[in-house]
Amino acid sequence: MADLTSEDIFEIIKGILVDDFEVVPENILMDADLFDDLDLDSVDAVDLAVRLQQHTGKKVSPAEFKQIRTIGDVVNAVEKLLQE
Repeated sequence: MADLTSEDIFEIIKGILVDDFEVVPENILMDADLFDDLDLDSVDAVDLAVRLQQHTGKKVSPAEFKQIRTIGDVVNAVEKLLQE
């Protein structure tokens, strides 16, 4: 998992959002806001974090999790986790 590119991570996140949260694929952009643009709520965000943990084997810290607003933020957080 450590050799994933930003694009790979984006595609994983996109797949989770489409399959598990029924988000329209065309709406999933790097600058899309998880809450305003994709209509996720806080429970969905926690579910997304759990799904990402399953994919990476690493957990996003609660403090970092609170800073995540956009798809790009999620990609950056996963990249950071994978480098640790």
